[in-house]
Amino acid sequence: MSKNKIKSFSGIVFSTDPNFKPEAETIEEEITLSPALQKINVRLETKHRAGKAVTLIENFIGTEEDKIDLGKKLKTFCGTGGSVKDGEILVQGDNRDKVVAWLLKNGFKTVKKV
Repeated sequence: MSKNKIKSFSGIVFSTDPNFKPEAETIEEEITLSPALQKINVRLETKHRAGKAVTLIENFIGTEEDKIDLGKKLKTFCGTGGSVKDGEILVQGDNRDKVVAWLLKNGFKTVKKV
């Protein structure tokens, strides 16, 4: 059986209800708030990272592409590595001051350094 046929079942095996209709999948579009409306937290974390310090940027509301783009810009500005995982932007090292300065310079109004 090909993979296309398996996908067409959408997880329903059998229903005895004569009025059963499969629910249509709704995809909610993420929108990116303007920088002035964002409430971003910047904090330092060392847990679960073998004692290495990581600057963590949280509460950014936007699409995954925008998070990746913001992470790339912050990493370039700080001159370090990092990643975007689980909706959080990680920048290696203790770069809280640099990150907050960059965010404020680029229009983010509410930046909280924890």
